[in-house]
Amino acid sequence: MAAAGEGTQSSRGPRWDPPRRPPRDGYGVYVYPNSFFRYEGEWKGGKKHGHGKLLFKDGSYYEGAFVDGEITGEGRRHWAWSGDTFSGQFVLGEPQGRGVIEYKVGGRYEGEVSHGVREGHGFLVDRDGQVYQGSFHGNKRHGPGQMLFKNGDKYDGDWVRDQRQGHGVLRCADGSTYEGQWHSDVFSGLGSMAHCSGLTYSGLWINGHPAEQATKMVILGPEVMEVAQGCPFSVHVQLLQDQGEIAQSERGRVLQISAAVRYVQLPAHSDVSFFQVDRDNQETLIQTPFGFECIPYPVSSPEAGVLGPTAARGAAEADVPLRGGDEELDSDALHGQEDTLGDQLGSSLF
Repeated sequence: MAAAGEGTQSSRGPRWDPPRRPPRDGYGVYVYPNSFFRYEGEWKGGKKHGHGKLLFKDGSYYEGAFVDGEITGEGRRHWAWSGDTFSGQFVLGEPQGRGVIEYKVGGRYEGEVSHGVREGHGFLVDRDGQVYQGSFHGNKRHGPGQMLFKNGDKYDGDWVRDQRQGHGVLRCADGSTYEGQWHSDVFSGLGSMAHCSGLTYSGLWINGHPAEQATKMVILGPEVMEVAQGCPFSVHVQLLQDQGEIAQSERGRVLQISAAVRYVQLPAHSDVSFFQVDRDNQETLIQTPFGFECIPYPVSSPEAGVLGPTAARGAAEADVPLRGGDEELDSDALHGQEDTLGDQLGSSLF
């Protein structure tokens, strides 16, 4: 911000009267010799004192209080070269104290200023509509503050020279939350994230990424499980990193299992009653890695009290078949440490 008396000479500026002696007291107009401004207002003892307006030849101006010839007190200053305007307190020609800055490029600041820059506590709305409320130093966000971003994310924490740094909490528009350490505007250090998918990670972060993120999953147990109708069963899994180490800092992944039946040919005189296939919802058979096919549509039973096609649909229409042994699964497809799915798959036979 320019101090009083600065400006740019222009041949196209307004034509002012020749210089003359400034008024002694009262109200008067004076054009300063060998300078670029004109004053109109109150005088006292031959100095600008009281309320007045100082006009610069480049189109800039100040209007407000003067004390002993200096811009001091409440006033309004407009800079033609930037288009910005400050309304508030001035000391010896500079914005100092509290005030409001309106930016030509868009946006607005309301709060404390020192020597013409944002300093102290304030409220800033930038040209994109993003809102910051908190501490400023050297015209930058610095210290504790809250920020509402244009994508709906909210941050509450520490800032260093316009970047998130220190401890802070980020609440994303999608429901995800991160709380922990920041450096250079990214997750860095110890922190915890609860992702909107249900996945959580608590541990070390480096440049915005988990340092010990799970990339693989193995299912522990037999390759094929025979499940009796109505009996619960458990599936145990392990989350592994790239080198095979167990990931201790991550949890919340959901393991998806598809329900199906295995074709079994029975003698005509057999007394064994197996589930019946709902023929109206037949789909393409799924090839399993165990040497047989699965039927990915609901199953039903002639016995009373057994889950019907509609009730079983949620378990029967999952995306992937049940896998056993130590076979590794991609982390993007499956999630979870341990799931008990007994009643959901009680009407299915493997």
